This record gives sequence, C-alpha cells and structure tokens, in this order.
Amino acid sequence: MTDQSLHTFLGTNWSTEARLEVEKRLKAKLGDKYDPEALKASWWLYKRPEQSTPKGDWRVWLILAGRGWGKTRTGAEFIREQVDQGTVEHIALVGPTAGDVRDTMIEGQSGLLSVYPSHQRPRYEPSKRRVTFHNGAVATAFSADEPQRLRGPNHGLAWADELASWRYPEAYDMLQLGLRIGKKPRTIITTTPKPVPLIKRLVERNDGSVHITKGSTYDNAVNLAGSFLEEIQNAYEGTRLGRQELYAEILDDVVGALWSRDGLEEHRVTNHPPLKRIVVGIDPSATSTGDETGIVVCGIGDDGHGYVLDDVSLRGSPNDWGRAAVAAFHKFNADRIVAESNQGGEMVSFTLRTVDPDVPIKLVHASRGKQTRAEPISALYEQGRIHHHGFHAELETQMTEWVPDQGSSPDRVDALVWALTELMLGHRQQPVVGPDFGSSNSTWNLGGGLHNLKF
Repeated sequence: MTDQSLHTFLGTNWSTEARLEVEKRLKAKLGDKYDPEALKASWWLYKRPEQSTPKGDWRVWLILAGRGWGKTRTGAEFIREQVDQGTVEHIALVGPTAGDVRDTMIEGQSGLLSVYPSHQRPRYEPSKRRVTFHNGAVATAFSADEPQRLRGPNHGLAWADELASWRYPEAYDMLQLGLRIGKKPRTIITTTPKPVPLIKRLVERNDGSVHITKGSTYDNAVNLAGSFLEEIQNAYEGTRLGRQELYAEILDDVVGALWSRDGLEEHRVTNHPPLKRIVVGIDPSATSTGDETGIVVCGIGDDGHGYVLDDVSLRGSPNDWGRAAVAAFHKFNADRIVAESNQGGEMVSFTLRTVDPDVPIKLVHASRGKQTRAEPISALYEQGRIHHHGFHAELETQMTEWVPDQGSSPDRVDALVWALTELMLGHRQQPVVGPDFGSSNSTWNLGGGLHNLKF
C-alpha cells in the first residue's frame, strides 16, 4: 500500500489510536523494509484534525494549547508544508531567546530538522542563524530579545513560538512589518497562553485575519509518557496554574493580588534614563530540588524611578544560582548583590564569593512577613514610580497571582522586593510611629498614609 493510497484509506479524521494500529500493521507487513524514520515524517498519518492547516483567508494562525499538545511539531510541520509546496522562499523563525529557537524550533525533538526524512533534511548553519531547505528556501533565526534585528529583513512566512513569553512584545510588531513579500504572507503562532496584552489583542480580533486553535494537554495523551501525565495531574490538576498550562485558559487577574497586569502594562517602558544604581536581588534556595531561587535585577534612574531590568531566576543547586547571580551582576555592571540571609547568611556569602571573591554583597534579614515587605513596593507601583523594562513573563505571572498568606512562597517577588527596597526605600528617613505635626522634618502630614511618605 503506497503512502497516497494509505492516506486516502485513513482520511483525515481517524483517531490517534487507529493510526497507531496502522503503524503496527505496517511494521508486521513490511518486515525489514519498514522504515520508522520515513513513517515518522509522514505527518498526515499522525496529526490530529486540529493540527491541519486551517482553510480560509487568515493571516495569523494562533495556536493556544497546553504543554505537550504538539505545538512545536505543528509549527515545524506547517513550515515544512509551505516549503514543500513552494509557496515561500524566506521564512522568519522567532522565539523568546536565541537558545529557544535553536534548541526547540530547529534542533528540538519536534523541530524543523526532525520532521524531514534524512534525504531531505535541511542544512542548519548556526553561525549564520540560517536553515536552508532542499528546494533552496531559507529560514532565518531571530531572538525576540533583539527586536531591532527584525526591522530590515523581508519574509513571506513566520513562525513565532511561545509569543506570550516574549520579553519585548514590540518584536511581534517588527516581525509583522517584515512580512511583505510573497503572494500571501502568513504567521503561525504556537504558545501556551498567558493573559498578556498581545495575546488578548489577537484573540479579540474579529475581522477574520486570525484563526484560533485551542487545545489541552490531554488531547495528545496517547503520545505522552504515562509518568509525565501522572506528574502533571498530581501537581497541577484543579489548580489555577493547571488551567493555564494544561487547558490553555487565558486567566483573569487574581482578586487580592498586590499587582495587576493592567497596572504593570500601564507603566512598562522600552527605554530608561541613565541609572544611578543597579542591584541584583536574591531570594536563595538552600537545595537544588526545593523552591526556585529568585534573582531579579533592578535599577534606579536619575529621575528617581525604579526599573526592573531582568529576571534570571532558576531552580538549581547553590552553585547554579550563584553563577547566575554573579553573571547578572557583571552583565549589568551592578553596584551590589542584595540577598536574603534567612536561609543561611554564611552559605549565601560563601556561594557567591566562590564564584567571584570580589563581588560586593549585602545580606538582609527578613524580620517581617512577605506581605509587610511587599506592600510599600506595591504602593510605589501604584504611584507609577516603578517600571518594567521589557516583559518578564514568569516574574509578572507570580506578581499578579500571589495573594498574601495564600499559596507557595513567591521567590521571584521576594527577590524583586529586596532589590527595590534597597534602591528606593533603603536610605529613607524612618517615619515616626504616629503623626508629629510639630516637626518640620516629619515624614507625615495631615493627609497621612503611605502615599505621602518622602522617599
């Protein structure tokens, strides 16, 4: 039975179980002639109906799906389909970082190189950020961390992966402006949804230009390891995070959280003034298997406003987070590292000085609860005195979902609070316990309250 006749026999609506049964029968029938690589490259045999290229006059195919749904394979196969049909010559591949494009979109298990049979496999030249296909079509890799690189090149097709996690959303606008060649420029977006303005904007567009496909992790359960399904069910099923990561829901703001996404967005910037001081805040984890270590870089401008520059938080050993923190210190030419000492001040200092014996460190002790420490910083956000430079997906998710006295410890938020407290509250005059109307130096006035403190 040829590929074409088998394709006709199966049609496009057979279940995954049925396709796997056909694969089993082919193995038995062909024996030594069975070629698993060629079969794997037969996407029409494995794809589910919702993974097929939509019909219609759309310009953007937006795939909002849970982890393990098959977003990467679908994106790679769509690019392959368009290349093989000869409809495109120049393609843009854009991910959150250069490493993400390389490791997931190109070289990943479901990436571009893997979906082609060996005799047609594209040639990847990492130094040139270029993938060349068998018919001469070329795909160029871009990082969303560098939006300016997308200003000049022209493309007829684009694949944007994990768009909801792009640090600089304007990279998407630059990408769209570059889609100006070919008969029908199009973009496929593969992402786990997050309630960020760009995703909301695309979802709300009702002019027919955006085709939306939604799906959950469980749609692809037959192809996922049982241990993976068991682990995610135990960890996330029935939780708010599970609604987003498994069922691909776009969540609203959490009642009781100290920050809102609209508030963060209102004061977001893409440029900042000269910075007078920069610090790296750390909320350390004592083990590699416990909580994440929060590592957040912040600065204070000559305008007196605070700027959140980067979030390099991670889950790893003390050596891992020590190296990450010191690397961030040098990358931003920071003035010092500010680290919570409650997890063991000597351990924190030793870890950091093992990486760089000369790095300046200030240890701070958490004598007050997280809410008490975070509220003054939250108030500065409300006043429009703190800005996020770019987009910091995981940090902002934690900020807008953490409700004091509920849920797990917000490690990234803690690191943020330590850094901004050092920059914006660390040198203020301490207020008296109550109003001191007789003193001209009082930090209180008849209006009273946190918004009238002189920082």
